[in-house]
Amino acid sequence: MCSPRSIFSEYFPMSSLWMENKPSFGETDLLCPQPRQFPMLLWLLLLLILAPGRDQSDKLTLQAPHSVFEGDEVVLRCQARGEAREIHFYRNEYQIQPNFTLKSVSRNDDKYHCSALMRGFWGWKKENSKHLTIQIQELFPPPMLISRPFSPIEGSPVTLKCETWLPPQRSDIQLRFCFFRKDEALGSGWNSSPELKLPTVWSEDAESYWCQAETVTPHIRKRSLRSQLYVQRIPVSDVNLEIQPPEGQLTEGENLLLICSVAKGTGTVTFSWHREGTVRSLGRKTQRSLSAELQILTVKESDAGRYYCAADNIHGPVLSKLVRVTLSIPVSRPVLTVMSPRMKAMVGDVVELHCESQSGSPPILYRFYHENVTLGSSSVPSGRAAFKFSLTVEHSGNYSCEAENSLGVQHSDRVIISVTVPVSHPVVTFSPAGTEAVVGDVLELHCEAQRGSPPILYWFYYKNVTLGSREAPFGGGASFNLTLMAEHSGNFSCGADNGLGVQHSEMVILSIIGPPSNKTFLITVGVTAGLLSILGLAATAALVHHFRTRRNSDPTFLLYNMT
Repeated sequence: MCSPRSIFSEYFPMSSLWMENKPSFGETDLLCPQPRQFPMLLWLLLLLILAPGRDQSDKLTLQAPHSVFEGDEVVLRCQARGEAREIHFYRNEYQIQPNFTLKSVSRNDDKYHCSALMRGFWGWKKENSKHLTIQIQELFPPPMLISRPFSPIEGSPVTLKCETWLPPQRSDIQLRFCFFRKDEALGSGWNSSPELKLPTVWSEDAESYWCQAETVTPHIRKRSLRSQLYVQRIPVSDVNLEIQPPEGQLTEGENLLLICSVAKGTGTVTFSWHREGTVRSLGRKTQRSLSAELQILTVKESDAGRYYCAADNIHGPVLSKLVRVTLSIPVSRPVLTVMSPRMKAMVGDVVELHCESQSGSPPILYRFYHENVTLGSSSVPSGRAAFKFSLTVEHSGNYSCEAENSLGVQHSDRVIISVTVPVSHPVVTFSPAGTEAVVGDVLELHCEAQRGSPPILYWFYYKNVTLGSREAPFGGGASFNLTLMAEHSGNFSCGADNGLGVQHSEMVILSIIGPPSNKTFLITVGVTAGLLSILGLAATAALVHHFRTRRNSDPTFLLYNMT
C-alpha cells in the first residue's frame, strides 16, 4: 500500500530528476501509482503544499506603538505562536534589519509586517504577519516666514520671524532656526531665536526669503515656503548744489568743492556734476546717501562758469539750480619786448617798450624800469601796455617791467638795450713825438676816436694806401708800428668804423731826413699844408683859364671831353 509520505520521501529529493523523466499516467495507476510514474497533478499539489506561504497568518503578530511623534524611536517586534526562525521585518515590502529601531518616521502610509519560518505538520513554512500602519503625529508644522513690516521703506529695518510650534507633550524639545535669502544663509546661521532683524533693507534686497526650523534631538528639519519681500523706494526731491568756498569766489590754483544733496530719497542715488555749456559730466558717484561731494583740484581760468548737479534713484534725474563760479586770477609773469626801427638802436631812435601778462584778472597796472628807475606806468583792462622814448647815450643798460593786480605783483626778466653811438672823426698822432724822423726809425701811428660804441676798427693809410688795421674791442684807440724808409715821406691818415659808418682823420705830412746826404727832414705840418693849398689854387686857376680859352676857339671841345 502506498502513502503520500512514502511518495514524498521517494520523489521530493529527486524532484529535478523526476521532472526530466516526466512519468505518464495509466488507468490502473490512479489509486497507487508506481514510483517512477507519479502523476504530475499530484506532484504539483505537493509542491504547493510544501512551498513557503505568502498569505497573512495569525501565527505571527507585528507589535509596534499605534501612534508616535516624528523623531520618536519605534521598536518593531514580531511575536510567533510556535517555533519560528529566520524572522524578518519589512516596510512597504522592503526588508529591513531584525529588531530595527525606527528613529524617524516621515510618512503615515508606510505599511509594516514581519515574516518567519515556522514549524508545521509538513515541515518549515514561511508565514507573514498582518500589515500594520503606524500613526505619526507631526512634531512641529512646517514653519511660516513672516516679515514685519510686510512692505518696508528702503533704508528702514525689517524683522523676519520663522513661526512654528511644538505640541504640549514635547514642549521640552529645543528648536533652532536659520534664515535664507535665495540660497544664502543670513546672520550667523543656526540660532535658537525664531526672529532675525535686518538693520536696513534696500531695493536690491527685494528677493525671495525662507527659513528652516529643526530639532537637535531627535533631528527633524523642516523649511518654509519662499516669500517675496517688497521694498518701497522714495524718489529724490529738492536737489541742491552747494559750493565751497561760499559764493563761488575763488583764486586760480585753489580747490573747488561741489556738494550735491537731496532733501528726500531712498536707496542708491546717482549724483552727477555739470558745467553749463559742456556735454560730458564733470564726475559721477553712486552711493547710499543723501549727499555726495566732488572736488576740482587747482582750478584755472577755464573752470569759471555756472554749475549744477543732478540726482537719480531710478525714477529719473532731478536737477539743481545753477550756481555761478568766478575766479580771480593772479597776473602771470610779464614779458618785456623792445620795438626798435633797426637792429642796432642808435642815439635819437624812438624805442617802444611792450609789457604783457598772458593771464590775470583786470585791471592790470604795468610799470617800466631802466636800471630800477621808473620810466612810467600804464593801467589797462586787458592786453598789454606800451611806453615810448627817444634814445640818448645814457639810455644804454637794463630794462624791465612789472604787472600788478589785486592778487599780487610779477616782474619780467631783464632786457639789455645797447645804444650804438657812431664814431667821431679820429685823430692820428706819431710816436715818438718830435719834429724829426730818420730812416730806420720805428714810427708808431696812433689813431683814436673820442666817441663811438665799441668795438671800433681802425685803418691806417700812407698816401691813401692801406698800411694795416687794428681793432679796439672795448673802445679807445689803436696803434700801428712802421719802420721808416726814405720813400715814406708824405701824407699819413687813419679811419675809424663801428658799423655805423667810417670817419677819417685829417692827413699829417711826415718828412724824413736820410743818412747818405745828411739832409735834415723837417716835420712842417702847418706850413707845408698852407703851401700846398696855395699851389693847388694856382693850378686850378690855370686849368680853368685853359678850358675857357679852348671853348671860345673850339665850341666842340667841351662836348668832346665830356663824352
